Amino acid sequence: MPGLEIPSWDPQTALLIGVILLEAIVLYAGYGGLERILGPRLMRLIVGGDGSGQ
Repeated sequence: MPGLEIPSWDPQTALLIGVILLEAIVLYAGYGGLERILGPRLMRLIVGGDGSGQ
């Protein structure tokens, strides 16, 4: 049947996908850390008080 053949993996393509996935994980962790460190300070600066929103 046409269109049902299994594509072969190119090693460069697999490496590129791996690098992009690793970059996404590093960015996710990095932005999470920045949010944890700077988030409360930024909320106090913008909203004032403890940032509870009440």
